[in-house]
Amino acid sequence: MRIAEADILIVPGLGDSGPEHWQRRWGSRFSTGQVIEQKDWEHPKLEDWVSTIERSIMMATRPVILIAHSLGVPAVVHTAQRLKDTKVRGAFLVAPPDIDNPAVPKATAPFKDVPRDPLPFPSMLVASSDDPYCSLERAVEFATCWASDFHDAGPSGHINVASGHGPWPEGLLMFTRLMQRLRS
Repeated sequence: MRIAEADILIVPGLGDSGPEHWQRRWGSRFSTGQVIEQKDWEHPKLEDWVSTIERSIMMATRPVILIAHSLGVPAVVHTAQRLKDTKVRGAFLVAPPDIDNPAVPKATAPFKDVPRDPLPFPSMLVASSDDPYCSLERAVEFATCWASDFHDAGPSGHINVASGHGPWPEGLLMFTRLMQRLRS
């Protein structure tokens, strides 16, 4: 599938992603990219975030590809459980937080009890071996539960601007691999 053939919906995590974050950069680079804006980035409510994502998917005019980072990942997984006859063709999931990890901000607590069912669409989960918010082992567990392809990004922190991932060209290559997989 070509990027121009899909609505690329970008789902940032807690606190949003600033203008230098790879998600915002990709969103402005893709002609069909759109960041899903949440009402409250600092004090997220699960139902609000899920409803906003679900509404964005329903309003899409083409097949949907989701690109989620950090808290955006469990938000997408929670949303997937509510989708019927979904337009979502795939999801690129990056640096999911382990909400049970004490290092994860308390504001993420409403997202606990992340569903463990396989996602109803193909996905790729990318995780770092030194993410302070999720061990690599836990990320592999998530990928297995969600039937996601797994990619170990090596020591890359939380795969955000603070860890040196502004444009993140390696991530774009991984995303391209997911898109190629969706052609079949």
